[in-house]
Amino acid sequence: MSKTGAAERAAAALRPLAPPPDTSPPDTVAIVPAVSRLDASDDDFFIPDFCATRMVFAVVLVAELLAVTLSLARPTADFLTELARVSMFLQWLALTSAAVLCYARRWLKRFTIARSSLVVFGLLALNTAVISELALWFETGFDRTAVGTVLAPGASWPFLLRNIGICVIVTALLLRYFFVTHQWHTHVHAEARSRIQALQARIRPHFLFNSMNTIAALTRSDPARAEEAVEDLADLFRATLRDSHSPLRLKEELELTRIYQRIEALRLGDRLKVTWDVAELPMRALVPGLTVQPLLENAIYHGIEPLPTGGTVTVAGRVVNAEIELVVTNPVALDGGVSERSGNRLALDNIRQRLALAYGARGTLTVEQRPEQYRVTVRFPFSE
Repeated sequence: MSKTGAAERAAAALRPLAPPPDTSPPDTVAIVPAVSRLDASDDDFFIPDFCATRMVFAVVLVAELLAVTLSLARPTADFLTELARVSMFLQWLALTSAAVLCYARRWLKRFTIARSSLVVFGLLALNTAVISELALWFETGFDRTAVGTVLAPGASWPFLLRNIGICVIVTALLLRYFFVTHQWHTHVHAEARSRIQALQARIRPHFLFNSMNTIAALTRSDPARAEEAVEDLADLFRATLRDSHSPLRLKEELELTRIYQRIEALRLGDRLKVTWDVAELPMRALVPGLTVQPLLENAIYHGIEPLPTGGTVTVAGRVVNAEIELVVTNPVALDGGVSERSGNRLALDNIRQRLALAYGARGTLTVEQRPEQYRVTVRFPFSE
């Protein structure tokens, strides 16, 4: 290769990855609004978001269960009246406390865990004192000399101090629970990211081996095309050698897959045909890196390459019930057998594990084998 070609390749390595030319019909990219996910945005603060609907529901439910328990523990002639009175007090106390934590959370995140915990103690104790004082006023008909109701037997100060004491104990238990749960989730996510990195590292050498074999075969017969293959390989690795737990946009993942298609087309020639049916996919959707490319590699290596006349691989995609569905189909030998070459299951197993780590039960990979066709379907939640 000439020095000029080497200089051009070095300059190209500094430029951002550009969409590769494609001989297949152009796709119309449809940008679809993002679909909300429960786990779309997790931050690094141990106190949960009490503005969330599920947290408000949990607060109301726990407060009502506590009201029922307290009413059963204090038998009276009219249970329903006692339950209504205690429920009103606890629901007001619980909801106002949740509102305080909701609006103070953004401010609390600036502090250390110890300092933010002390602030939470102070805010909830103050809120408890205010709600308790208001309850006394309503119970006595705004006559402070008539204190002596079920909610406030005796005098006002013992009632206020008891409530504040209970608030401090409950707050301490909840903060401890939130902290331990947050630490556990952090550990699980860190372990998942490490496993994803390890699995992805097992995939990358497979790129290199196949690509270098292609380049070696072209070096003498067609140096110009070999040089193009080296440039494509550099583009491919520059894009894939990134932080492996960061997802790619679907458009970038498909671009990497088409670069790989070009490298394989240099080796297989007319034996390889790829049909793309991805016009309905939202190109801004997020996908774990190296999800589609290994599927195409698997289809070519175990489906197209063993066939004397080659064949056509179909890559199709759509959005179904707020989930991305990608389907890769390739022909197999007429005898219905699937290639048993080394590593036949490695790519599929890696993708299946990485989807499980990223999406849990919502990320799936299924294989359907027919007499003359091999079909792999990947599904995962749609998010931008």
